[in-house]
Amino acid sequence: MKITSPAFADKQMIPQKYTCDGENINPPLQISNIPTEAQSLALIVDDPDAPSGDWVHWLVWNINPKTQSVAENEIPEKAIQGINDFNKQNYGGPCPPSGIHRYQFKIYVLDTILNLPSSLRKKDLEKAMENHILDKAILIGLYKRI
Repeated sequence: MKITSPAFADKQMIPQKYTCDGENINPPLQISNIPTEAQSLALIVDDPDAPSGDWVHWLVWNINPKTQSVAENEIPEKAIQGINDFNKQNYGGPCPPSGIHRYQFKIYVLDTILNLPSSLRKKDLEKAMENHILDKAILIGLYKRI
């Protein structure tokens, strides 16, 4: 399985448009080679370089496993968004206080559909996904504030 973006290559800079210095909208994503036994997909976007530790920018689950792309500034139809570390239920773009940070766009293939409330945070989502992950892929984008 693979996750890519037409907006930036793996380990390359994320365009300003998708950050707090721009429009603060999610970049387009493409997902390929999804296992046929997938029941749903989950997406976690986080920053492991944040001063306070891992900072969550976006949580989305129950993405239809036939989904091959996530459009710019959209969530997949019928998917559920959780609460990010900005205490919002949406995509929060890169906004590092200093230096270059890595942003991990992690896609998980699950063997189940998760019956979870949208008030969930990352640790609860990861716990619910335990023992249900069939495959995982990651795209890393970089960003430094202007």
